[in-house]
Amino acid sequence: MNGAQHILDAFHRHNIGTVFGYPGGCIMPLYDALVDDVGVDHVLCRHEQACALAADGYARASGKLGVCIATSGPGATNLITGVANAHRDSIPMLVITGQVASGMIGTDAFQETDVLGMTLGIVKHSYLVDDAEALPQIMEEAMALATSGRPGPVWIDIPKDILLTEVKALAPSQSSTPEPGTPDIAEALAMLREARRPLLYSGGGVSLANAEDRFRAFANASAMPGVATLKGIGNAGKHNPNDLGMLGMHGSRAANRAVEECDLLFIVGARLDDRATGKLDGFAPNARTIHIDTDAAEISKLRAADVALRGNLNGILAAFTRELERQPLTIDDWWSQCQTWRTTGGFQAADNEEPLAPITGPVFIRQLSRITADNTVIACDVGQHQMWVAQHYHFDHPRHHLTSGGLGTMGYGLPAAIGAQFSDPGTTVINVAGDGSFMMNAQELATIRRYRLPVKIIILDNQCLGMVRQQQELFYQNRESQIDLDDNPDFMAMARAFDIPSLHIERTDQIRRGIETILAYAGPMLLHVSISREENVWPIVKPGASNHEMMDEPKRTTAQKEHVA
Repeated sequence: MNGAQHILDAFHRHNIGTVFGYPGGCIMPLYDALVDDVGVDHVLCRHEQACALAADGYARASGKLGVCIATSGPGATNLITGVANAHRDSIPMLVITGQVASGMIGTDAFQETDVLGMTLGIVKHSYLVDDAEALPQIMEEAMALATSGRPGPVWIDIPKDILLTEVKALAPSQSSTPEPGTPDIAEALAMLREARRPLLYSGGGVSLANAEDRFRAFANASAMPGVATLKGIGNAGKHNPNDLGMLGMHGSRAANRAVEECDLLFIVGARLDDRATGKLDGFAPNARTIHIDTDAAEISKLRAADVALRGNLNGILAAFTRELERQPLTIDDWWSQCQTWRTTGGFQAADNEEPLAPITGPVFIRQLSRITADNTVIACDVGQHQMWVAQHYHFDHPRHHLTSGGLGTMGYGLPAAIGAQFSDPGTTVINVAGDGSFMMNAQELATIRRYRLPVKIIILDNQCLGMVRQQQELFYQNRESQIDLDDNPDFMAMARAFDIPSLHIERTDQIRRGIETILAYAGPMLLHVSISREENVWPIVKPGASNHEMMDEPKRTTAQKEHVA
């Protein structure tokens, strides 16, 4: 086999059946090998960035390795945003790019770029293959690295001549990186039992470790009130009475109040990022911390942990669960207080559904959550609609919520929805987009048409960059700058151009019919939802402020309400 055929052989041995890519000159030998291959389905996206984001969505929804492929030069550089997105959210991804022939490297050859140097900061590891005989071993290492420990993208840049070279080396036997064992929990358990106001704080690491079941068993056994990061939404399930919702910049008052008042923060698979903590020295000021994570680099990175437990989350959580089932915590007063905050400071307070009123983001998302099935996958773009989904959609599983957390990548949602749909063709997948984000990767409507994907697309259209406009209104004296999108194209006409039917709604009484119509349609369908330009995401913490300084929506006068309407 030549180098290209060895790559496909590795895919077969690791049961990789779907890859996302875009061909070009230096990766051509791999595409030539695909012609004769049976078992690897190649999805042709319409932009390399979308290839990477689709691989990301595939990996998040399925828990499997996502794979994207591109050629050298602009093909590789177009992948970078999607790969950086996966890196920031610890998504397992294998990236394969072609490179100019070995003898041409360093000569500024046509479409040559220093991919190795450009990507060092956004990958878990990267390779520039300089020996064809090493390629089989590199493939094995790369896939093991991408999926083990804390997952992440691994990039292999392969010169064209190596893809064409006959490789005599045999594929090495599959190996796995040993997971860290289960540490002694005695000290942490004693600290937990001493606490009177403990709070469970979980993040995306729960899902990355495939520890959802163990986490829920622990959460039920502890009966601790819990908060979640953006990527941790769904960890507790949609019916858990202890869940106070998302914390942080756009978190619930109940969640942020509980963090402020707790005396112990029990952190599972979260990295204490700034959007969750706000001003760090004002975060959980009265609390000791127990920090559990697979990655030692995250423990005590931003706040020193009183007890650190590094290891496999499943094993650690199982150990705590056994102890707590034997002797439950005594936190009845704290639990009751958090339930009061949940009732008065949760996101449900935003409900207001006057039949003929203009549609607001929260009202629409709450209806969407009520109507869709529990296993529906929501792929969000980035902006106000992303926060409304995080606040008002009740997820039953973290893998049902696909969102760009660490990087905040506009244009993420549509390709991620495509990847999720390929991971499970029978699942309902909905892309919730804003008008700004949708236009970032709108060309992927062609991918939906080509593969007849039944992806549902919902555009919440306020004809502006809503999150930027909101920040300018609140923190820049309402000096609006470059946020108007009132010259958006006709989204329904765009959909028709790709043979995708569409529907437009603008009043509250049309919401149910609109949602039920797109869900009932067998193929892809677009729902264009007009919402008010003035609508903001509430509550909000000013950047750099502490979470207890949350700002709520100011009371509007009757004249102001009529103006918005």
